[in-house]
Amino acid sequence: NQVNAVIEAGLGPQIACFAHDQFSIPKGNLSEPDGPSLYIARSCQEIRVHYFEFEDGLYYLTTENGVVYQTFCDMTTNGGGWTLCTLGDRWTSQQGSNPLRPDGDGNWNPGYYDIKAQDMSVWYIPNNKPMKDWNPTAILRYHTETHFLSQYGGNLYELYHRYPVKYNVGEPLTNNGPSIPIVYDHGDKETTKAFYGPYAQREFEPGFISFRAINLERAAMAICSGIIPKGRQVDAYCIGGGGHFPEAAPKQCGDFTSFAWNGYGTHKGWSASKDMLEAAVLLFYC
Repeated sequence: NQVNAVIEAGLGPQIACFAHDQFSIPKGNLSEPDGPSLYIARSCQEIRVHYFEFEDGLYYLTTENGVVYQTFCDMTTNGGGWTLCTLGDRWTSQQGSNPLRPDGDGNWNPGYYDIKAQDMSVWYIPNNKPMKDWNPTAILRYHTETHFLSQYGGNLYELYHRYPVKYNVGEPLTNNGPSIPIVYDHGDKETTKAFYGPYAQREFEPGFISFRAINLERAAMAICSGIIPKGRQVDAYCIGGGGHFPEAAPKQCGDFTSFAWNGYGTHKGWSASKDMLEAAVLLFYC
């Protein structure tokens, strides 16, 4: 149950966030569970390149300021070296949809702001799967290859300084953030599209990852995973809400605001499939 150990409790699509000392390190990785890290590295890419570690698993990383934390390294996808950093625990406020907290709580993992990366990878893992089964059981896996993060400061922390995820920062479509083409490792455009509700499918094009999408009521979503928005109801197919959703608060409170708008897992109207709702979303830097 390693996915649920690091994500918010309850069903629904979730974003995984690893922190120091949440797991013991598997045999063969950087250190014993209670011992010091053998290597000093800020990313899984550094571990792979400088210390020739090629096994997927948990490793210790050290930030520029000396903060040590533990995370999962994908050492196989597209050459390996992918760090499960985090999207951050949440954009939305834990106090619910609140116009006085338009940018949410802002609670981040060290890798989110410390690592300087070029690309991203995203995995969708069914809840309750052990770590060894993450890769083979993923319902969707993809990565970017354009080095787009280099244009936005090297990580999502810097990207979202340029494109804040908060209520009332702009108009839908006109003020959305960048959209980046993706390369599929498992799945394709058609399977990506099929995870979302039939109404939602009319509003996007699959094959991209998009950032800071604004809906009709001027609420902001952080990521449109696997798609580029072409419409204004982005809360039905994008994740990571910006703190306040005026359309139907508190119904839309949460990082996954309208994925069950027409019933949980019904895959009707705006509602996403149950597979999508019951998967953890893992985000990697490389």
